[in-house]
Amino acid sequence: QVQLVESGGGDVQAGDSLSLSCADSGRSFERYAMAWFRQAQGKEREFVAAVTWSGEATYYADAVKGRFIISRDNARNTVYLQMNSLKPEDTAVYYCTAVPQIGQPYWGQGTQVTVSS
Repeated sequence: QVQLVESGGGDVQAGDSLSLSCADSGRSFERYAMAWFRQAQGKEREFVAAVTWSGEATYYADAVKGRFIISRDNARNTVYLQMNSLKPEDTAVYYCTAVPQIGQPYWGQGTQVTVSS
């Protein structure tokens, strides 16, 4: 069973940094690719970043490339999203997701990030 809990959201100023964490209380964390998505108010949920099960490969949306870094620690069942040079347009609810090879992804409850100009 996968249970994802995000933390680390908050209110920051443009240009600040923020680090999000997503912990899985299950026992199969290392089997899943992990990703972060975000959803701004009134908009569809969009992809932010992903990391393979081993952590060797990472992928980023163009909007965050060069500013955000995704990483994972399989020993701690945790995936991270380091967000630098934040912009007001990064304001959204951020969700982590565990992506199995087969079946539907698992989602966390989300954490709010608000960036003021």
